[in-house]
Amino acid sequence: MSDDTSLFADHELVSDYQFEAIRYEKRALILPDGKVVDDLFNVWIWLDNPKQFNSYSTRAVAELILAVRRASNDPRVQNVVLTAVGDKAFCTGGNLAEYSDHYSGRPDEYKRYIRLFVDCISTLMACDKPVINRVNGMRIGGGQELGIACDFTVSADTARFGQAGPKHGSAPVGGSSDMLPLFVGYAKAVESSTLCETWTAHEALHLGLINEIAPVLKIDGDFIVNPLVITDFITDAYGRSLYGKPHTGDDLKQGKAQMKLAETDFTLLDGEVENLCGKLALTLPDCTTYALEQLRKHKLQHWDRNKETNRAWMGLNMMTEGRLGFRTFHRAPKESRQADYIEVRRALAEGVRYGDKLAQRAAPFAVDRENEK
Repeated sequence: MSDDTSLFADHELVSDYQFEAIRYEKRALILPDGKVVDDLFNVWIWLDNPKQFNSYSTRAVAELILAVRRASNDPRVQNVVLTAVGDKAFCTGGNLAEYSDHYSGRPDEYKRYIRLFVDCISTLMACDKPVINRVNGMRIGGGQELGIACDFTVSADTARFGQAGPKHGSAPVGGSSDMLPLFVGYAKAVESSTLCETWTAHEALHLGLINEIAPVLKIDGDFIVNPLVITDFITDAYGRSLYGKPHTGDDLKQGKAQMKLAETDFTLLDGEVENLCGKLALTLPDCTTYALEQLRKHKLQHWDRNKETNRAWMGLNMMTEGRLGFRTFHRAPKESRQADYIEVRRALAEGVRYGDKLAQRAAPFAVDRENEK
């Protein structure tokens, strides 16, 4: 096998960069029949912040751009897998400690940060290789937006999908408002984007948001389907499908009891990801890339039209509801991590200006600390 890198020019933005906030891993390509192609690879890019549900720091976003470009430029890489460490979350969006304590009240600097995030979403949709989102847990907020920028999604059947912005101080304008309707239609997209109610993996599959799910829970050595969700095609009293909805009542209690007995094993999930990568490798590469580029245009026509104005709004929002929401979620006790939405609306209706006066009424944990004044 020849691996003479001198045959190619160096197209890296930063040559020999050592990743710190994420993991970059090359894995041998495995074909659907199980044959290992040891001179061709898939790159697995891992968000690595499991203690904070793989929320991305500023450095992680910058490194994601470098990682996707590195994989895109490497002629031996056939597919890119975007995933995360642990079994709780793929990604829950931006790092709230940074948002709360550094970026809130700094619209100019937050706008510079959003430049990185915007470029990250664009980089995923400009990759010369198929990009697969391996969802190992919650995909919420900015995590949802990273995922829908990918070409394919293969998920653990325990994962949940959704938005969080209007609850915590933002709007889903990092990609979801542009692209989510293309996956699930306007009605479901507007529900998700405003109400912030999550979908189970089974619902997400049924809606067309994702491509495949795989069981990841085992009891006594056997895989079981997520016991917290309804997997039968049954209807409620109004004839509405309950498939994929969370269990309630005694069924929920029984499901939680099963969860306590189960261990997590990603063997089947990883097998589905590797199988998809193998199938994609059994195509002509340039034709596959061009097909992806044409399909991505449906997302890009909305994304490219709105990304810069959305970035400007997100910066300005850090002076108002972003400041209220992110600080409250990060600083308040767990049981009261949301602003008093009704009091916010009441104060605004009375003409109260955004700032500490409003925060004292509706979000006291958002009030400036002594060292922030």
